Amino acid sequence: MNQSILKICLLICVFCLPAMAADNKLRVVATTPDFGAIAREIGSNMVEVTVLAKPVEDVHFVSPKPSYITKLARADVLIEGGAELEIGWLPPLLDGARNPKLTYGQPCHVACSEGLALLEVPSVADRAQGDIHGKGNPHFMTDPLNAVHTAKLICDAFIQADGKNADAYRNQLNSFTNRLNEKMVLWQKQLEPFKGRRIVAYHNSWPYFAARFGLKMDIFLEPKPGIPPTPAHLSKVISTVKVEKIGVIVVEPYQNRKTAKVVADKTGAVIADFTQYPGGVACSGDGYIELLDYLVNTLAEALKKN
Repeated sequence: MNQSILKICLLICVFCLPAMAADNKLRVVATTPDFGAIAREIGSNMVEVTVLAKPVEDVHFVSPKPSYITKLARADVLIEGGAELEIGWLPPLLDGARNPKLTYGQPCHVACSEGLALLEVPSVADRAQGDIHGKGNPHFMTDPLNAVHTAKLICDAFIQADGKNADAYRNQLNSFTNRLNEKMVLWQKQLEPFKGRRIVAYHNSWPYFAARFGLKMDIFLEPKPGIPPTPAHLSKVISTVKVEKIGVIVVEPYQNRKTAKVVADKTGAVIADFTQYPGGVACSGDGYIELLDYLVNTLAEALKKN
């Protein structure tokens, strides 16, 4: 959607905005389902959360919709990843919404990458290397400890916007953090036997997950980030998988599973259905902790088979 259409949509949306909700809940917009899930954990029944990206789509290529402008124009808090995760679609929506609360740098505009030491920061941003992000790999939420950082930022923003409920937000933050830290002990124990194991991924979405759990996820079905697989590249991947006896390929919902199956069929590797976002696969619960439970359990079972 181009800029002129967005501006027209803004005029329509502004005149159609409803009055403040009677329940006085904090209106929160999150760009992706993982941020939305944590916002609901921290905000509980004090917030109304809208998530823009679907759990089964590539967050780099979300299609802007007029309804997104409406949501952003009404919002009290915006939660995004930053680090160029949403750079292709979020800025024009914010321009259209004209919500001063959500201006970059304002306390109610949460960029969750702020304060994190991002991995894979390129020395030179070279587009010839594919979809490279100049500020580092933006898929940092696959490390559970980065979720703790994100939860703190979200809590701070909620308190800034709704100070009367500050204690309740802090209590929710403590509850979420304690539960996640308890789970971390179990997750580390589950994946401990597989430390050092190499895993194939479709796209370079998992360096933070791999680093946290001592795995190597550095072989990709894409020849370069964002570049579709080619027969020549897949032939090299198949050869490497055979030589190194790599047993698992992880694939996300929006990626071409048929391509992974070609490699799996020729090597004996198993395919593990992975996702970065709650709701991307069927699992028990739609929270962030439930998602990590699914990922760890799925990977551990796949690694046991090979």
